[in-house]
Amino acid sequence: MVYRLTAPWTVSQAQLEAALQQAHFMECGPSQEKSVGWTEPRGQAHGACVEVVGGQWIMKWMLEAKTVPGSVVKRKVQDEVAKIETTTGRKPGKKEIRTLSDDARLALLPMAFTKQASVTLWLDPQAQLLVLDAGSQSKADEVLTSLVKALNGLALGLLNTQTAPATAMAHWLASQEAPVRFSVDRECELKAADESKAVVRYTRHALDTDEVVQHIANGKVPTRLALTWNDRVSFVLTEALQLKKVVFLDVVAQEAPAAAGDRSDDHFDADVAIATGELSRLLPDLLEALGGEVALG
Repeated sequence: MVYRLTAPWTVSQAQLEAALQQAHFMECGPSQEKSVGWTEPRGQAHGACVEVVGGQWIMKWMLEAKTVPGSVVKRKVQDEVAKIETTTGRKPGKKEIRTLSDDARLALLPMAFTKQASVTLWLDPQAQLLVLDAGSQSKADEVLTSLVKALNGLALGLLNTQTAPATAMAHWLASQEAPVRFSVDRECELKAADESKAVVRYTRHALDTDEVVQHIANGKVPTRLALTWNDRVSFVLTEALQLKKVVFLDVVAQEAPAAAGDRSDDHFDADVAIATGELSRLLPDLLEALGGEVALG
């Protein structure tokens, strides 16, 4: 997911590091349901929260959550209600049951399993872009809320293009002609715009067929389309201008200089250089294919 900074980036690496350290990730406490914060992108304890490789800034946001199954809470509440009815002869009201439910959840939290998830952020100060590897808008919003909280005054917005991705994808499929430097691959999702909400999905299937053209002519709108850029990077473009299933093809790895050794630091730097190097050239071409960017208000 790609965001445009609406004001020139003036924060130094040291300033950003200090801000993120103030909100460093800590694991959930015994009675804590959720914890979020910033952690080391390299995965080395007590390292930096902001890594800069070739002028590209890398950050990592971490989430840890405990989940207590609702069925377990319900069973515990039922047991407590039964005890109250047996000992007092009365049936607890709704308010008391809600309190019992909250108490049961808190009592069970220390025994709950934890799940962790992370989102990597890539900031390109020169291009004024922020890229998140979040898989959903809700997760991206949560990450950005943490970032804006750490950097008061940070302003950004999702990229907006002259041609909507769905409109462009429909044209590419109907004309059977991909934009310059791109090729259409073998995955697509089409949705009907009428009340039927019919969905047609193609997987590992040729898309330059009369059948696909007919679906477009009948009003189905592409919501996902697999593309390859310059024979170097394959991905799935969505109607929301998200890039999913990003894969760097063999030619990229073959051209990349070998890491200096087996150290994780070397591989981290190499991976960042490859990913940011390819995507920083892919994104302008994609924006051009979508008619150019609409300036944020």
